[in-house]
Amino acid sequence: MFGYIIALGRFASDGLRGLGEIAILLLRCLRWLARGIRYKRETVQQFYFIGVQSLPVILTTGAFVGGVMSYTFYNQFITLSVGSWTGAIVYKAMVWQLAPVLVALMLAGRVGCAITAEIGTMNVTEQIDALDTMGTDPVNYLVLPRVLAGFFMTPALTMFAILIGIGAGLFMTVAVQGAEFHFQWTPITDWIDAYDFVHALSKSFVFGATISLICCRNGLKTTGGAEGVGKATTSANVSSCIAVLMLNFILSILLYYFRPVYDVMRLWLDYVWAGGINYLTSWFAA
Repeated sequence: MFGYIIALGRFASDGLRGLGEIAILLLRCLRWLARGIRYKRETVQQFYFIGVQSLPVILTTGAFVGGVMSYTFYNQFITLSVGSWTGAIVYKAMVWQLAPVLVALMLAGRVGCAITAEIGTMNVTEQIDALDTMGTDPVNYLVLPRVLAGFFMTPALTMFAILIGIGAGLFMTVAVQGAEFHFQWTPITDWIDAYDFVHALSKSFVFGATISLICCRNGLKTTGGAEGVGKATTSANVSSCIAVLMLNFILSILLYYFRPVYDVMRLWLDYVWAGGINYLTSWFAA
């Protein structure tokens, strides 16, 4: 009995320690970012690696998920005489939940493991110590470019996943199952809301930065040679996936209650914009 309690306490202690180390790593990245991006070539390489090279995986995932959802939903909705809802339901599901989460999980597997393995190998072969000796901060040289790339490229990949998912869903219902394009597309346009994309992109920004920070932290903490690199990579992948699912739950609730604030801000911005246009018009007229 006491052994289980001790194991649970050790698990909780390790988790809190990991959160603290990730928070410190984030603060160090922000400190270096405030001084400007010094290693621009490495940053561009990470943007290419995380963004461009991940595009085939993301497009494949989005296409098959959108297609299978449309096939399943249409067959169920048609029995209720609401088959025209299929496109709108697929749109909402892709934008609000599936695209941000699936893109993050794919990146955790493809990009996160590569980041941990690369930095972990550098750590166990003492290359990071060599960087310190030469006066190069590993956080500035290794972590910051990867965090920036994850932060900015994850939302872009999410948008591609949304577009290909909706397109594959329409193809499945219209070309394969014989539905009318007009009755599938019109509900999508009626249900489109700008806040849907605020919801999706807000999650993607957080997911991208979180995955990069977790994987970089695990790489910097790697010990034990090749075996240690393997363990660190597996741990980073599992931790990133769990973090994405937990953050998705938390952010979904927070963003739901943020909607009234967004509406007020949008009305205020529209008012300011309209007032500015009226002022300029009257000024030029005078």
